[in-house]
Amino acid sequence: MYYKLFLCIFLFIVAFFKAQKNNQAVSVPVTDEYFGVKIVDDYRNLENLKDPNTLNWMKSQTDYSNSVLNTIPKRNYYVERRLELDKKQGYSTSDLKITQNDTYFYLKRNVGEKTAKAYYRSGFAGKEELLYDPAFFKTNSHENTHNYIINLISPSWDGSRVAISLTEKGKELSEVIIIDVKTKYIHPEIITHTNPSRIGGIKWLEDNSGFFYVYYPVIDINSDQFRKDTQSILYRIGENPEKLDDVFSNANNSSLKISREEFPAVLAFNPDDKYYIGILVDAEDFRKTFIIDKNDLLKGGKNWKLLYDKDSKVTYMRLSGDEIYFLSGYNTPNYKLCRTTITQKNFKNPEVLIPEKKDEVITEYAITKEGIYYTATKNGVEAKLYVYRDGKETSIKLPYASGSISLQSKGKNSSDIWINCSGWANENQRFRYNLATNTFTAENLAPITEYPDFKDIIAEETVIKSFDGVEVPLTLIYNKNLKRDGKNPVLIQSYGAFGTSFSPFFARSYLVWASEGGILAIAHVRGGGEKGVQWHMDGQKIKKSNSWKDLIACTEYLIDKKYTSPKKIGIWGASAGGITIGRAMTERPDLYGAVIVEAGVLNATRYEGIGETGFKEYGNPAIEEEFKGLLDMDVFQHVKKGVKYPATLITSGVNDPRVASWVPTKFAAKLLSHNASKNPVLLKIDYEGGHGNDIPVAQAYANLSDIFAFAFWQLGHPDYQFKENSQK
Repeated sequence: MYYKLFLCIFLFIVAFFKAQKNNQAVSVPVTDEYFGVKIVDDYRNLENLKDPNTLNWMKSQTDYSNSVLNTIPKRNYYVERRLELDKKQGYSTSDLKITQNDTYFYLKRNVGEKTAKAYYRSGFAGKEELLYDPAFFKTNSHENTHNYIINLISPSWDGSRVAISLTEKGKELSEVIIIDVKTKYIHPEIITHTNPSRIGGIKWLEDNSGFFYVYYPVIDINSDQFRKDTQSILYRIGENPEKLDDVFSNANNSSLKISREEFPAVLAFNPDDKYYIGILVDAEDFRKTFIIDKNDLLKGGKNWKLLYDKDSKVTYMRLSGDEIYFLSGYNTPNYKLCRTTITQKNFKNPEVLIPEKKDEVITEYAITKEGIYYTATKNGVEAKLYVYRDGKETSIKLPYASGSISLQSKGKNSSDIWINCSGWANENQRFRYNLATNTFTAENLAPITEYPDFKDIIAEETVIKSFDGVEVPLTLIYNKNLKRDGKNPVLIQSYGAFGTSFSPFFARSYLVWASEGGILAIAHVRGGGEKGVQWHMDGQKIKKSNSWKDLIACTEYLIDKKYTSPKKIGIWGASAGGITIGRAMTERPDLYGAVIVEAGVLNATRYEGIGETGFKEYGNPAIEEEFKGLLDMDVFQHVKKGVKYPATLITSGVNDPRVASWVPTKFAAKLLSHNASKNPVLLKIDYEGGHGNDIPVAQAYANLSDIFAFAFWQLGHPDYQFKENSQK
């Protein structure tokens, strides 16, 4: 009977593979010419997401992919394991905000709950009070049929009110409600057309009567006007949200020449600041920034003045009275901590408080009454803590070696400082630091849990030499008893874009993979921020090839050192990381047994998901040299007929506002058509998701469970294979 069951399953899979080969997407080729180069796009027709044929093909491929994934033994192992770990911990917290009167606001999710709720307490030791349950949003009951989640909480300066941002189905578009904390009164006005968890946040007025937020005139993600002409709005509580008080935008401030694709956002750092700061948010590290007197703006004035331009290379700017603190990348790729004043505005030759460090990148700082605390990292994975006081810099020994640390304070008028420490195999812990006694006191909102199942798992940091001799950081997470026999399944995750560092965090998902006998690797390739500004620049536009060549070099290192062997390696990336993963696959398909791309940028010559802000990272197709870079990084255009490609899992969210679902759909269609191997090509569209964020935890776990099961299946893990003998 068991043999017959196995045979039925086997025949079922064979039938489905054949069915997929007979279900090719319709190809309507279009030829474009750029600077004398003709490019054929075999599946331009799939870009029309209103075409029933396209939608039906996407749906049929998703159904097929789910049917295949359903047959993988232990498909649900990861999700079940994560739920077990959650149960052991009991609850988790996030998005902690502390007001100046020491009121704590945070999100908390208890075991068994789909989404987190908002809570508050007076002081760390105060009694916890439930503030808001997102299940009540628009339903007034616990039956949250829309699955809204809270993606941001923003308390007023005095903690009397809280703005809560809610979203659903990964849309990254929010609706904001305001709650009076003491009475828990929910104001009837709801602010829409915004995205504060991604752009600008919510910045309160000093009298707590209202706040600034960024408004989207068009919220249809399929419209070519989406994300254009955004405005900073001043909203006063009790007013009609549809009556917009535009205070910072191209429409309101035409003399500032704000482009249609930039996001003008208003910043406020302290309630007693004399000025508001206006920044133009885009994809670059350094942003054009303006300043205005508070009273002028609140009286309806438009007298924004340029504070600094992009070429000043200023980031992480903070006000403190008439002083301006900032990190400078001007001729200093690892950054230096600097100071100038409102009157001087000297950003290219400022007062240098902390000069650039040779082997460490300064990452953040916090101004307090007693000094300036700042952090630095080596290779993006080894964190250090310092304090600058009375003109001197002092290193502070952390409670334990940490891969990453973050700072939290109440501002320049308080001595309070908290340090969050974390690592790949160390759970995040929060400490209050006392400078006078040089002591750390643990103040964790969530319980610190022991995980004996992971006691033998270690994180190893190394550097490898890439194709051009440049040293690339590589993280390896695995069981210390693992044998280097070339047979271990390896999953390499990589990104390499927008100057974003792959910083260490307590990665239960990685530990679960390692506990199953695999190696989880993180390739910190160029294009990220692990080694400073230049590291980012060396992996963008016409230099983008460094990203995937670094990944290939990391792969070859793991093979050379007998950690694994070709075809036992999977690569995994998302969003802009799709370029890194996809081009490594198309350039060296012989190296990999599995490829997973989530919401990937896979068609760079056509991708316009973030408009002109994306041009600054990837390149502008209207500029010949940059177009050549775009064509070089275009994964879709590098899929060739007759090549044997690895097994591939391609995912997308139908509500994705950044990478439209036609991008991965086109890639899947071409790969299916051109692939000479019999390896599966699975396209899975999430009709309840977007770019991978802002979804219920069970949904996120299920997505990861599919990724891990698919990878282990294709990389030959015995527990994820169909075994005839074991079925008898």
